[in-house]
Amino acid sequence: MTWSTSDIPDLTGKLALVTGATSGLGYETALELLRHGADVLIAARNPDKAAQAAETLSQKAGRAPTVLELDLADLASVEKAADEVISSYDRLDLLINNAGVMAPPYRETVDGFELQIGTNHLGHFALTGRLMPLLLNGSRVVTVSSFMHKTVRGISKADLRRPAGSYRKWELYGKSKLANLLFMLELDRRVRAAGADLLSVGAHPGYAATHLQAAGPELAGNLRQARLAAATTRLVAQSAAAGAWPSLYAATYPDLRPGSFVGPGFLEYRGTPKVVLPTRTAQDAALAKELWDWSVEATGVDPALTVPR
Repeated sequence: MTWSTSDIPDLTGKLALVTGATSGLGYETALELLRHGADVLIAARNPDKAAQAAETLSQKAGRAPTVLELDLADLASVEKAADEVISSYDRLDLLINNAGVMAPPYRETVDGFELQIGTNHLGHFALTGRLMPLLLNGSRVVTVSSFMHKTVRGISKADLRRPAGSYRKWELYGKSKLANLLFMLELDRRVRAAGADLLSVGAHPGYAATHLQAAGPELAGNLRQARLAAATTRLVAQSAAAGAWPSLYAATYPDLRPGSFVGPGFLEYRGTPKVVLPTRTAQDAALAKELWDWSVEATGVDPALTVPR
């Protein structure tokens, strides 16, 4: 299959929300959506970085995005951001759950969850759930995972609040990315069971050159390791723009089937996007239901898949 961003259809009149859009994959995703006519909300926790990103996006796309303040590691911030969107718009055509943290030193979210699972999964679970009133009209939700979901064989309720003494950063990153896929597929199952009008799909970027690889060492104060990670990434990874292709394909390809997972075509490492397979663990419906229940309990958000009459 051949595909390029020129195949993205006209998105005029569509409203999209992209989390983590100040740099990397989210920035490139927002840029192409703007270029193809969509109105775009860029959600970010740092107002200064968001303003800078909005300015450069406006210059490159010829159209300005709207900034939405959102900290996925703070459930109160998620609630506030969702309320702002719901009060300002009557629909949301695309929600791209892109933001994430990777392999930082041990940290907890504002609400006491392990940072990676709390941000990458629970924050997006709560955001999607709170925005559900705007999403049940033919909208599409794209949840961004990673091929690192293949490195773990499960997730437990205890992982949500993993203590510092048993913290292994790459294991928890893999579990957070597994959680993204379990959530995406469980949302798809529940949507179809409810007869709701929403398309839940997933994507992963392969190995893309973003700041994510250096961010963990920077948080740990290891600037030498951060520089090495950045240099290695520049040498062997595809560009952030190419890394955004699976997300863009998942967000805009007209005939994508429910529950599809899109990644790079060459060994899921780089190249043109195509539909790929999650691991058996990611397709475990019983585990996905458990994670959904744990997430409802943890966030206090129970996504309603019916439109109130």
